[in-house]
Amino acid sequence: MRQAGVLSPARRRRVFRPLQNCYAHWFRIDNFCSPASGFGPLLDDERPRDSPLPRNRRCGITDQLAPDSIDSMPEQNILAEQLPNGLTLIMEPMSEVRSAAFSLLVPAGSIYEPEGFNGTASILTDLITRGAGSRNSRELSSALDNLGIQRSESVGWNFVTFSAASVAENVIPALKVYADVIRDPLLPQEQFPAAMSSAEQSLLAVEDDPQRKVLVELRRRCYDAPWNRPVDGTLSELEAVTPANVRSHYKRSFRPNGTILGVAGHIDPAQVREAVQELFGDWSTSEVRDVTRVPRTAAETHIEADSAQTHIGLAFDAVPYRHEDYYAAWAAVSILSGGSSSRLFTEVREKRGLCYSVYASLNSLLEEARILAYAGTTVERAQETLDVMLAEIRKLKEGIDDSELFRCKARAKSALIMQQESTSARASSIARDWFHLGRVQTLDEIHRKLDDLTVPQILDYVREHPVDDITLLAVGPQPLHLPG
Repeated sequence: MRQAGVLSPARRRRVFRPLQNCYAHWFRIDNFCSPASGFGPLLDDERPRDSPLPRNRRCGITDQLAPDSIDSMPEQNILAEQLPNGLTLIMEPMSEVRSAAFSLLVPAGSIYEPEGFNGTASILTDLITRGAGSRNSRELSSALDNLGIQRSESVGWNFVTFSAASVAENVIPALKVYADVIRDPLLPQEQFPAAMSSAEQSLLAVEDDPQRKVLVELRRRCYDAPWNRPVDGTLSELEAVTPANVRSHYKRSFRPNGTILGVAGHIDPAQVREAVQELFGDWSTSEVRDVTRVPRTAAETHIEADSAQTHIGLAFDAVPYRHEDYYAAWAAVSILSGGSSSRLFTEVREKRGLCYSVYASLNSLLEEARILAYAGTTVERAQETLDVMLAEIRKLKEGIDDSELFRCKARAKSALIMQQESTSARASSIARDWFHLGRVQTLDEIHRKLDDLTVPQILDYVREHPVDDITLLAVGPQPLHLPG
């Protein structure tokens, strides 16, 4: 494996700039575009969606749609059951569409990696699709391509996720292929170097993109271990990962107990149930691995970078997705950073011209959450940018205008409408809702909770959860300090 220091910064920029451009909006965290709720926080194990619009210019119909123009959402029929081995199946028939999708969450994410081998789950996620059952890598890809499957595999903190969508009649055949991937992967040793190279290139791209790097490093400082681990690994620990480590992680972590399968679209629930029972019913359970929590430490951190820019990351406590005050927390963040009329964009960028990018998001684990904020600015104006950001965040408790709540409701309801038309979004949503809530929220339930939101509720939340215990990270030539 090539060492991290072999490529010069200039050479790395030439090699990886196209990749960076593809991911230009990958770390743009929008607090109304989560697959799990249609508009909610960035939930654990999810990655922010790409945006076709310039950063901080995401307005359009969501700023114009009147919340009262949507009276209710269509009726949903959510079916859930658990196999004897612990695999949970959730189904949502959608008769008005012609497609179907599934999202399969296997509890093998980065929190289950052994200490010192961060990146093992990421490499496994790549290697596991390079052949399974009787098919080699090329044959496996051809089998899925012949079914017209739009697919993705990703690693998160809790899960390795396999997602697929196609015309409805091909989803069960796709599940049969993925059953081999999950239960009988080849994990070919001769393709291990290619998987390692792919992981290394991804990590080198982060090193060349300070905005992505500050968010990765901010999480490492604001959450306890192992929930602070970079899901793609680190260059320093990736070198220690071997094929034996990857196989061990597979054997210890891939299990039916704790696995969640969400299926949505034009499906026959009885047929899906029968297929899942046939494919996964005899999958043997295994012991749930213990996770040891290690408390976080640093509150203020500086990563020196020879740059004309400073990238600022802030994190402070919030309530998780399952908390009764979650919707008030979401609304508070949306008022701060939801569209070009939000407070951070207006006050920090538009009025004062302090930075070229500023936003905040709500990030939720199972039992805890953080509000994450970012700003990119010049070295000379970095401390002022930080001071103004915090002042605007803290100023929220002084009052909220009804028009601000109107706009954030409009954005959320627009996202709900778009989600109800996407089988992929629904499959992801019902699976992740089950993980976070132990049940599935219907779109109509979310719609009602939005309608019930009031300005006094949001102010109560903001005042009961002051901006304390702040984690600050600055990437640039000079350190920054929290205001006294």
